[in-house]
Amino acid sequence: MTRVLLTGFEPFDGATANASWEAVRLVADAPPPGLAVTAVRLSCVFGLAAEQLRAAIAELDPALVLCVGVADGRPDLTVERIAVNLDDARIPDNAGRQPIDRPIEPTGPAAYFTTLPVKACVAAVRAAGLPASVSHTAGTFVCNHVFYRLMHLIATERPAVRGGFVHLPALPEQVLAAARPCLPAATAASGLRALLTAATFHRADLPLVGGALH
Repeated sequence: MTRVLLTGFEPFDGATANASWEAVRLVADAPPPGLAVTAVRLSCVFGLAAEQLRAAIAELDPALVLCVGVADGRPDLTVERIAVNLDDARIPDNAGRQPIDRPIEPTGPAAYFTTLPVKACVAAVRAAGLPASVSHTAGTFVCNHVFYRLMHLIATERPAVRGGFVHLPALPEQVLAAARPCLPAATAASGLRALLTAATFHRADLPLVGGALH
């Protein structure tokens, strides 16, 4: 069995639920074959979320870490390729913190690439009948903060661990009035299961088109 740490976030910005946690806990309840999945809910707070992630990795010693967040307005499951060394918060986090133009790791590199096969992951989600794409920006809020801190930890302390980040659309009950893109938690969980299987068993990525202007 391959040990997998899967994380989602608590609600933020006045929401009552977070699509990432709703999907992640479903995956942990019914994981893909061959994977032992533990779900951990992270605070939507700069610094604290990364500390919680580090503690979970230290406790579980996973082979694979996939952090999941919500990107309201995106129409599909997006596999993030790059984490940037920048906190630049559009809104305050759940502790009222709003860092502006601040490096996440002052001595760290400008960016890290995920160590997951992003195009193979996207292909697996699409093969499961769900919309998915490669994303080249995880934003500059807590999602990117956690993504960067994860990859920095892997690069500096845990080279045997493979890790990455995925964004999900919002839940249907959160976007009815605005008619924005959405994805039910159970559907998102199915996509995450396909993605985890691909990420676990594909070491080399697929040579597919995946470039974008955003």
